[in-house]
Amino acid sequence: MGLRDVLFGKKKLAGPARDRLFALTTAAVTLETELGLRTAGTGGVVFKPLSSGDFVRAENDLQQLLERVAAESGSKLERREDTFGYTWIIVRDSDLEDQVTGVHAVAQGLEEAGFGGQLLAAVFKFEGGKGPVYWVYGYKRGAFWPFVPAAEGKERDNAEELGLKAKLEKELPIEEDLSRWFGVFDAPL
Repeated sequence: MGLRDVLFGKKKLAGPARDRLFALTTAAVTLETELGLRTAGTGGVVFKPLSSGDFVRAENDLQQLLERVAAESGSKLERREDTFGYTWIIVRDSDLEDQVTGVHAVAQGLEEAGFGGQLLAAVFKFEGGKGPVYWVYGYKRGAFWPFVPAAEGKERDNAEELGLKAKLEKELPIEEDLSRWFGVFDAPL
């Protein structure tokens, strides 16, 4: 398939496999037993803010979606803005499987409402190491990468991130292009 085919509508680009998100639940055993990492009880979906024209319709749809997901999963959901202006839907639940299911339901609801293109990432926070460890799932690429902030400032622990990649690349679809491993500094999780 060439660019011309995409531009002229002969073929559509394939979307990422959203079900890959559930690989995190199977990797949880390795995370906990081999790495000493357990869920911190929070995960979230981050997406680009909506344009003002879509905002009113989206607000009503989003609120209904959040109420439905919270009722079905038993998780607590909240909406927050980060320091970069992105919107986060945070799922609070002590069970990782419920977190992943809640995050998936929110992302699926946004996609069904026509806002799938706004989805950026799903982020899950873990604790038990030297500091917090985040597993980020990029919706555009359908892959995970670790994010480990260093103890001071806006630095990251690249050695720890590469170690996590090596230990989990057989269980998780890992983003191969390291330049796409974006950090989630100041994530409201």
